[in-house]
Amino acid sequence: MLTQTLREIAPKNILVGVLALLLSTGTQAEEQWLEEIVVTAQKRDENIQDVPISITQVSGDRLNARFAGGGDILQLASAVPNLHIESSNGRLAPRFYLRGLGNADFTPAASQPVSVVFDDVAMEKSSLKAFPVFDMANIEVARGPQGSLFGRNTTAGIVHIKSARPTEEYQGYARLTAGELGTINAEGAISGTLVEGKLLGRFSFMNQNRDDWIDNPILDTELGGHDIRAARVQLLWTPREDLTVWLMHQRQDSEGAVSMFRGNVFDKGSNKLNSNYSRDTVFFDGGDGNEGYVKSRGTTLKVDWDVGDYTITSITARHDVYDRLGRGDIDGGFGCLFTCGGVPSGPASTPFSPFNSPFVVDIDTGGYIEVEQLTQEIRVASNLDGPLNYQFGMFYFDDKINSGSSSKNAGAAVFAPNALSMIDNTSWSIFGQGTYELTEQWTLTAGLRYTDDEKDADHIDYTGSVATAPINLTDDFLSFDLSLAYAWSNNTQVYGRVASGFRAPTIQDRIQDDPEVTTADSEDIMSYEIGIKGQADRFRYSAAAFYYEINDMQLVAIGGTSNSTTLLNAKEGTGMGVEAEIQYLLTDNLILSAGFGYADTEINDPDLAVPAGPLTTPRDPLNAAGFALIDGNPFQHAPEWTANIELDYTHPLSDDREFYFFTDWKWKGETQDFLYESKEYVFDTQFEGGLRVGYRDLTRNFEIGLFARNITDEDNPIGGIDFANNTGYVNEPRIWGGEFLLRF
Repeated sequence: MLTQTLREIAPKNILVGVLALLLSTGTQAEEQWLEEIVVTAQKRDENIQDVPISITQVSGDRLNARFAGGGDILQLASAVPNLHIESSNGRLAPRFYLRGLGNADFTPAASQPVSVVFDDVAMEKSSLKAFPVFDMANIEVARGPQGSLFGRNTTAGIVHIKSARPTEEYQGYARLTAGELGTINAEGAISGTLVEGKLLGRFSFMNQNRDDWIDNPILDTELGGHDIRAARVQLLWTPREDLTVWLMHQRQDSEGAVSMFRGNVFDKGSNKLNSNYSRDTVFFDGGDGNEGYVKSRGTTLKVDWDVGDYTITSITARHDVYDRLGRGDIDGGFGCLFTCGGVPSGPASTPFSPFNSPFVVDIDTGGYIEVEQLTQEIRVASNLDGPLNYQFGMFYFDDKINSGSSSKNAGAAVFAPNALSMIDNTSWSIFGQGTYELTEQWTLTAGLRYTDDEKDADHIDYTGSVATAPINLTDDFLSFDLSLAYAWSNNTQVYGRVASGFRAPTIQDRIQDDPEVTTADSEDIMSYEIGIKGQADRFRYSAAAFYYEINDMQLVAIGGTSNSTTLLNAKEGTGMGVEAEIQYLLTDNLILSAGFGYADTEINDPDLAVPAGPLTTPRDPLNAAGFALIDGNPFQHAPEWTANIELDYTHPLSDDREFYFFTDWKWKGETQDFLYESKEYVFDTQFEGGLRVGYRDLTRNFEIGLFARNITDEDNPIGGIDFANNTGYVNEPRIWGGEFLLRF
């Protein structure tokens, strides 16, 4: 009853009522500025209001609240306009989309147009992007091509995740969270001086567990839980005043089921979850419990050397996924279709035999993927007092991937290997960017980057033959960015930006039903953006409008008539839209934050067609082969609009004690799941909300509180599988619980 009531009145009435209550208890001040936000989108420390890029930073309570219930990186999207994150691999391989542009390819070798940068190091493959979020300083999201300073495969933008750094003072924290479904999260950090004036250190860890909570009556098992263990060690050495050496090593060992693929939960002609759907029940006869795990490690060495008016920086990093498995019963049906030994089946596929498939499989043990990534960057940055400052450098990238695929049909005892893929990718680039203050009001920024990229691949088919001849793909590209900013006043800036970007050629590494290996040519983007940023008294705002064109746009056709993944190029893709954000200090103790994003995307290729699922209802015209023509369709997983709102309130109880209240709500507009448009897989507007309330003792440095995520317990479909039946998977359930935090 409560949930239904909240659905009916949320979110508007809830927010209005809460806002009225909080405003009535707050005190007004004549003038109080919000704290300055420092970002590094241009590899320098800068005030976010001075950077001519559409950028969002999430930190502090805004960040902690979203991960309170054991959420993963997908929760970040609720705080950033025009950002969407999804995964069909559970927590193993998230995929990012900015301004509608991303890549739905879930295979290990897939390259994403949104670059995830962890502590100055680009995590190229999706498996490396799955490192747990804990002990963070902040996360920055920069929209639009970032091709000058961050390189290839940043055609949509970057997500820069920054860990908290070692401190001179001895300090740390311990956080314990307990919630519904047996969710337990323990994390903490300790930081301080190891050698006076020379060496600082920081150690942080996270251990998170959730019990299995989804019944599988077919095999009389339970699944859906996870167990995550991760740790990070940092050393910051200053042998002399002009030299700083930072060393970081981190590891994770995460286990848990991949996404729960629920068979036939959409009726033909409808995108609503039907009576076959039950959040806490599945019917899997295979997939080994939809088993999944990832083991990864990474080491980064950063050296900063101040030489007069210049700083020389070297960043050397090695990051590996040394073991990963992902299995899933992707039909969601029972192997015997209707009965097996008198046990009734679940909602099975009648026209097709059930099929259980892992995403990536080791040929010896049944499943693995290995990723080895080495990067090296050297750059020189000026620190001049005059109107001109600049930076230039070189970058080298090398990664190797060994991955396999296998499958088994109903009744098979073991997974049989299909193929093994071995891909080697090397890339190097030179880059430079400069900023010149033309006048006190006008500032010009310009950058160039030349990139050379090469991929080599071998695929082996386990029928005993070579699946394809060795593949070699090479390309190079000169990208640029140019921006002009005008200081309208001391607190207001308008800017215009033109930027290009490049995504290197791609090789598909998954051979399932079809032994053919597909590739995609490189794509390039031209982006145009105008924006405004300002601050006045208690109010900070930013807004941007954008338009971009992509030549030879890389796409991936997944499923349709078979369990296959096919790379292809569209002649062109376009996107246009806006995003806007505000922060408003309504009272001394109450901050309102809100964001809105709109993205209108379109595939432009009159002859491009893809297979549609046999039980779907395509809205697109069909060609002579029965394939859906996708010209004019929006991009996959590109919400038409996104919106978020937050209220952050503290109520002093005394000089050193306070009550806090934080609530956040997100909305996501209509989203198309596949390249083709069908009635079943265009999802309607969705929303979710979260809440944190508690008590802080500022003298004894502890806080205790309650939290809830997906507070109205929405059942939102977020993806599907179409080749065998109308399968879907959904968002995380409502999680509520308590939290204790001690700072020292």
